[in-house]
Amino acid sequence: MDSPVASAFLKHLLSHSFWRPQKRSVKQQTQRGLSTTPRARFNEQGDGPYSRLKKAAETGRSVSQYKEIEGTPWRPRQTYVPEEYISQLSNYDLITADQLRAKGRRPKRSRMAMREFIEDSLYNPAYGYFTSQATIFNPGTPFDFPTMKSGTDFNRTLDERYASFEDELDEQEPNDTRQLWHTPTELFRPHYAEAMARYLVENYRISLYPYNDLIIYELGAGNGTFMLNVLDYIRDTDPEVYARTKYKVVEISSSLAKLQAGHLTRTADSEGHSSKVEIINRSIFNWDIYVPAPCFVIALEVIDNFAHDVIRYDRKTGQPLQGMVMIDVQGELYEYFSPQLDEPTTRYLRLRDAAQDENESPAKKLERIGRTSRGWFDRRPLSQPEYIPTRLMGFFDVLQNYFPMHRLLLSDFDALPGAIEGINAPVVQTRFQRRPVSVSTPLVRQGYFDIFFPTNFEQMEGMYQALTGRLTRTSSHADFMRRWAFLEETATKNGENPLLDWYRNARVMTTL
Repeated sequence: MDSPVASAFLKHLLSHSFWRPQKRSVKQQTQRGLSTTPRARFNEQGDGPYSRLKKAAETGRSVSQYKEIEGTPWRPRQTYVPEEYISQLSNYDLITADQLRAKGRRPKRSRMAMREFIEDSLYNPAYGYFTSQATIFNPGTPFDFPTMKSGTDFNRTLDERYASFEDELDEQEPNDTRQLWHTPTELFRPHYAEAMARYLVENYRISLYPYNDLIIYELGAGNGTFMLNVLDYIRDTDPEVYARTKYKVVEISSSLAKLQAGHLTRTADSEGHSSKVEIINRSIFNWDIYVPAPCFVIALEVIDNFAHDVIRYDRKTGQPLQGMVMIDVQGELYEYFSPQLDEPTTRYLRLRDAAQDENESPAKKLERIGRTSRGWFDRRPLSQPEYIPTRLMGFFDVLQNYFPMHRLLLSDFDALPGAIEGINAPVVQTRFQRRPVSVSTPLVRQGYFDIFFPTNFEQMEGMYQALTGRLTRTSSHADFMRRWAFLEETATKNGENPLLDWYRNARVMTTL
């Protein structure tokens, strides 16, 4: 995100009055996020600057400019579509995120599948949210949990360090639109990574040692802290395994790849790992190297940012319609739904239906399209939107095709308070002047907002097993930590344990 431009853009939006957003319930706090406060503090029911920013980011137009079109496939959730665009739709190029990578500018006069739009918004090398703006909170000295009175004491200390960290960044370069977030690796350093390392070492020794090396692929390594903590632990506790360890980072962000390389050589202690590490600056979806050896693939808080498609069902026929994004000549964004499903969407629905035939009741299937066994319960022609993880399906294809002997260690969120309307819908959020600002649509200016999804672990397990033929085990974050962490290291004086109490909406899936 080009910060001066972004700041000017958001300040300009704040200076204009837009219509009020619809009333919604107050969002609950989530532990995954941009700050240690609730992800949306602004008053959604009011008309303050953050309400205006919210609506401006979603539409950029006043309500009087457009009228709703009845009897057409256009069903935008938050925007109104100019009627004249219907006839122009066939003249707009259908493009993909890959095609936009080399152009360096946001598209206009184009159409995209929703997953392609989200992929471009998050990962375009010129303006994507992660590739152009990546600041991960570093609390400095690890927290000394046994000296803290309680979890509340930890929260207070964390708030202080958060403010101090951003104060130091502002002294170097003030930035109203800094996109800052934290990870469990940073908050619970080194205990979180060491728990994962114990899992890796024990499973490696049981089934692979001494005939194979311990090969680890980490997707999206952030600051590189997890990598260093894991390697430190293996070196200090099991020199024999450390001698056989190879650690490979697959990082889509060039700026984070450079940061990871710098941290690897920052101290004499970390520099000792250099011969063990390879940082590969590319997207896992562009992977084309066959890896025949057994390996562990680690994806921690990664798949929540995998792009999704969106579908709605025709309530009369049950036919699924695929959500598309139209971008006009001025760069304005509109959503419409087409009965023509592309190959990834068709394939995912086929896999999902096959995997759930035995687990999903007929009543549940009817509920998805807005019906009950007794009839319709909503008179609208289309069901609520359902976001489907087509990019996650592509990730499992990569694992099966290029990492046939892999074991997956994956952790992410099974629920996200404050999501937009729909089944498996994302949270769409940015930060402005150190405050989180949420909006109610993914149709926002590309690169300015984080778009992250909850994971339906039951559906994911079924899809993973169908595509790879591998069995899995899923546990809560807390249960996994009880099995692999040394909990006395993160317990406070009153017995509370932030490592267990935080991330209650996270789960862990491993390959058996």
